[in-house]
Amino acid sequence: QVQLVESGGGLVQAGGSLRLSCAASGSIFSINTMGWYRQAPGKQRELVAAITSGGRTNYADSVKGRFTISRDNAKNTVYLQMNSLKAEDTAVYYCYGEIRSRSSNLLYRYWGQGTQVTVSS
Repeated sequence: QVQLVESGGGLVQAGGSLRLSCAASGSIFSINTMGWYRQAPGKQRELVAAITSGGRTNYADSVKGRFTISRDNAKNTVYLQMNSLKAEDTAVYYCYGEIRSRSSNLLYRYWGQGTQVTVSS
């Protein structure tokens, strides 16, 4: 069984910073891409940022230059450093990992439970 557990959400004023973490645990054989989606009320879930096992990254245009994604492969953990936060960044943030478990040869996308980020203007 594989689990992703997020931490680091909260309430922050516009212009402030937050750092999200997401740790994968369980019967993990390997992890490919990890990343973050977000979903604001009444909107579709959108990709925020992703990072491959080799460190290649991509970002939504709306967060480029403000957010930085990184990962610690030894800890099976992905991070999202969010700076210069805006009210429109308010959403539930979900991490994901494309993980091959020890019990299966299949690559499966696992999700975290979500963490609320609220930016007050």
